[in-house]
Amino acid sequence: MRTWRVGTFSMGASLIFLGLFLFFSKFLDLKLVQILTAWWPILLVVLGGEILVYLFLSRQEQPVLKYDFLSIFFVGIIGMAGIAFAVLSSTGVMGKVEEVMAREVRSYDLPAFSYKTDDSIKRVVVKSVGYDMTIEATEAKEVSMFGTYRVESAKKTALLKSAEDIITANQKGDTLYLNFKMLPDEMGPFHSQGLVAATILIPHDLKLEVVGSNDSLSLKPRTMINDWNIESTSAVTVDVLKNSNLKVEAMGVEQLRGKEWKVSEETKGNEIEAAQKSAVYQSGEGKYRIHISNAYDVKLNTNQ
Repeated sequence: MRTWRVGTFSMGASLIFLGLFLFFSKFLDLKLVQILTAWWPILLVVLGGEILVYLFLSRQEQPVLKYDFLSIFFVGIIGMAGIAFAVLSSTGVMGKVEEVMAREVRSYDLPAFSYKTDDSIKRVVVKSVGYDMTIEATEAKEVSMFGTYRVESAKKTALLKSAEDIITANQKGDTLYLNFKMLPDEMGPFHSQGLVAATILIPHDLKLEVVGSNDSLSLKPRTMINDWNIESTSAVTVDVLKNSNLKVEAMGVEQLRGKEWKVSEETKGNEIEAAQKSAVYQSGEGKYRIHISNAYDVKLNTNQ
């Protein structure tokens, strides 16, 4: 009478198959998830075949089957893992995990943007969504933008195909509205926000209004001949020429940097708090004004 411990051969075969798959995956560029989801049903075939083969070969005798529960448990663990991977793959979760694991930080150029201006446009309004920006006055008769953006992505192609993917321009009456968009990204537990560093060129004779969103803003007025109004930005740096006809006002600021400010402090009602600061810098007659409000940090750089 022969005794056969069912499960021993299956466990050995499972270890051999798994080892071979993992070994060749290094050379054939196979993915572990695909391997586990593809080969685990073979375990059931091997286990059932082991029983049938033994019964067939020992039909002349009275076979006694004993089950190697430890081996069967090990085979079952591998099988359950394969089922779990298959379920996760069918729901798309494993695809997301693979994508996150393959992500790299990549930098790309922003798509070129330009908008021709004429005498009908008197004002430009820029609404940000928290990206770092540099705004510079120019003598060109167009509003333009260039820069870079950085994202975590498994794809080697740029996320932004055209300027409309990051900014929209709409003219209403005498005002041109520029609205920034968030970088495309999929929400979820692995969400990460990209970074944008953009430079916007504004015709120096147009009035400018910037509505920030706790972002960092660098202003280069150069030869501006109109007023600029900046609101709700976290940090503002202003580079001015000493021979310019400019007045810079910073109202309700927590921190001021620069030696040229004329500072006055104002308390908030009767509350015992650190006073917000208001300051003014003037070059020449101060005909044109940059007004900054609701900012945390304002830095003034004066250049020859």
